[in-house]
Amino acid sequence: MPAVDNTLFSCRRAERFAQLLDEANGARRHHVRSRVDGQLAPLVAVGQRLSVDPPTVEVDPEFRTSLRAMLLATAERDGLGNAPAAGEPATARPTSTARVPLLPAATARRARARAAILVGVAAGAIAVSGISAASEDAVPGDALYGMKRSTERAQLALASSDISRGQLFLDFARTRLGEAAKLRGDRIGYSTVLDDMDADTRQGVRLLTSAAVQRAEAGSLDTVNTFVTGQRRAVSNLLDGANRADRERTRQSLALLDSIRERSDALRASIACGLPAPEGSDALGPAPTACPGTR
Repeated sequence: MPAVDNTLFSCRRAERFAQLLDEANGARRHHVRSRVDGQLAPLVAVGQRLSVDPPTVEVDPEFRTSLRAMLLATAERDGLGNAPAAGEPATARPTSTARVPLLPAATARRARARAAILVGVAAGAIAVSGISAASEDAVPGDALYGMKRSTERAQLALASSDISRGQLFLDFARTRLGEAAKLRGDRIGYSTVLDDMDADTRQGVRLLTSAAVQRAEAGSLDTVNTFVTGQRRAVSNLLDGANRADRERTRQSLALLDSIRERSDALRASIACGLPAPEGSDALGPAPTACPGTR
């Protein structure tokens, strides 16, 4: 296999690749064309296909079980995820009073482009090696749970548009729901996972409702409504056999889903009657304005 040209990952190409990928996923088209566009076109096509239809990775159950056991043993041996023992020096962290120099806008964009590519390569390596599959069943408290969440952050960094990121956040909310089902009866763990689920839900909905209003298209609202329908049904199942504390916490998540459906329907009506984009917003995205003649 021929060696990859190192110049492919130069700052300018990385930045241009990020721009082309955004354009392919519906972002505003840049007027300036580049001489490397033709070389990057195959990579952009691959990136777009991965964003729309991510491949499913099937891992042999025996391999996943053995890999998980090996990783757990390594984590236990090296003390991964454990707090430092008394007397051990803690890792130095920047204090709140420390000043971090600001990067020029162009430098920051190039840094983000390079980071997205590097994180994407790392995410691909994780998937190929099977570590992602080994950690997919982990729940809070497991040694591999940090790897699971790191993989999710890598997916977000690789996403090329707000719509893609919004859809990922909703996928993560579904994942948190599965974790909550395994933690029923653990009051702290169950509530914490539902807090994370609701946070992922709000993030995803905010990105998708904002995209719908900015584009004056209801397609992203369809995604939100489909999510709410399925998620509400699954969250309601958590009420069966739950103790009082778990039921009360579960109802909070159900109330959030009901609020999201109301917001989505109101925004759809605003788009349909051609109202300008709302100026106000909150945790669920743009605050809708009532159409003339309605209350």
